[in-house]
Amino acid sequence: MLSLDDIISAALREDIHTGDLTTQAVVPKPQSASGCLVAKEPMTVAGIAVAERVFTLLDAKTMFRSAVLDGQVVQQGTVLATVEGNAGMLLQGERVALNLLQRMCGIATLTQSYVQAVAGTGVRIVDTRKTTPGLRMLEKYAVRVGGGINHRTGLYDGVLIKENHIAAVGGITEAIRRARAYIPHTLKIEIETESVEQVQEALAAGADIIMLDNMDCDTMRQCVQLIGGKVPVEASGGVNLTTVRAIAETGVDIISIGALTHSPRSMDISMLLD
Repeated sequence: MLSLDDIISAALREDIHTGDLTTQAVVPKPQSASGCLVAKEPMTVAGIAVAERVFTLLDAKTMFRSAVLDGQVVQQGTVLATVEGNAGMLLQGERVALNLLQRMCGIATLTQSYVQAVAGTGVRIVDTRKTTPGLRMLEKYAVRVGGGINHRTGLYDGVLIKENHIAAVGGITEAIRRARAYIPHTLKIEIETESVEQVQEALAAGADIIMLDNMDCDTMRQCVQLIGGKVPVEASGGVNLTTVRAIAETGVDIISIGALTHSPRSMDISMLLD
């Protein structure tokens, strides 16, 4: 797993590479500057400490003062943080800090919209592995800030048997048998199903969690009744803000949404130097 410093260092190398030509030309000598990060639209904040680390990794002497907390909902014009330090270092860190902060705020804001849409149903909104390569740790953190819950982090920390696994071994029962024989008793087995018949087979084979994939609400409701509370039920596929409430009301326990991390709109944030 990449550390925060690994992620930021790679992003800074990508952006600065052999040097910031513009800053070297325009601000050739060390000079002090101060400024602020400003929200240009309403949003749920996530990633303030990440933005701070961009600047302090470039220059440990940079002073970064947070004005808000992660999870806080702010309005247009809110000052999120102030920065003070070497002007060249602030200019070099600006875009990387904003790129990460804007994306994390976008994920948290979108996640909160889904959480609010299913309020009162008891359904948990969960992310997926459809994350930006290299940024999974940050994106899944932003989901939590927005009120969502993380699914497995990667292929290494959970068993989720999907349609291609089933196709490779010839059926759900055999796939679950092999998984049960391989994994320790402390891990659960989740299985992806696409029909009532597959749900019946998954139950009979001893699945610990059943995912209803790309089913319409009537079919999901039928499957929930069939499962009868024996195992948790996850709905996935085709979920959006228009449909999520109806899906929640079918009786499922969890709704996983890839869009939380693969399709959020980055929030509009600016850094303005005095």
